[in-house]
Amino acid sequence: MPENSKEVQFVLQKIQPALLGLMDGAVSTMAPIFATAELTKNSHNAFIIGTASALGAGISMGFAEALSDNGEVTGRGRPESRGLITGLATAVGGMLHTFPFLIPDLQAALHLAYAVVAMELLVIAFARYKFMNSPLAKTVFQVVVGGGIVFAVGLFLGRLGAQ
Repeated sequence: MPENSKEVQFVLQKIQPALLGLMDGAVSTMAPIFATAELTKNSHNAFIIGTASALGAGISMGFAEALSDNGEVTGRGRPESRGLITGLATAVGGMLHTFPFLIPDLQAALHLAYAVVAMELLVIAFARYKFMNSPLAKTVFQVVVGGGIVFAVGLFLGRLGAQ
């Protein structure tokens, strides 16, 4: 963690809520998107479910963060600001791997979405390393394993439902 008080405040009030949102958005929306793609074999359906998941998660996480504390005891800053940052970051994290499903060809959309997910997880891991002083190898492992589990659940359930 940075030594300077302003840097600590910046990390607690801006970076941490943004990371929380990006990680939640990237991970929590994967299962519904990839399950829908596997189940329906339709890129448009996956896009609609992904958009609904990303926006719903963004709203939910924004309110949850804003209502979690008033910031006075924890020093985490204004709840409205944290909620807005977390909510927007959650929606963005979910939408990044949803956009490939605008491509009508499902296989092309899936391959691009897989690459986007990999990049999202690596960026999140690097941000945790840079701003939260997490060891790089450990944080990459944690983020990739967590994301991989959710990704596998989505594919499994989509394939199970398609049988």
